[in-house]
Amino acid sequence: MTRLAAIGERLRVVGLRTVGVAVFPADAPDTVRAAWRDLPADVGLVILTPAAADALGPEQLDGQDPLTAVMPP
Repeated sequence: MTRLAAIGERLRVVGLRTVGVAVFPADAPDTVRAAWRDLPADVGLVILTPAAADALGPEQLDGQDPLTAVMPP
């Protein structure tokens, strides 16, 4: 079974933990990239804040695995 994960600013993602999402708080671009690189293999969907998506860039988000969704601003 695949899991959901969220990467981004702590205040925007921490609440997702209450519904079972694996939360990776990342307030700086380097931290975002490290969280992305270290995602567990069973993560199938990553929810990103807009700042986290910007830190990763389109080349990371264009892949098919894991799927990504970007929160509205």
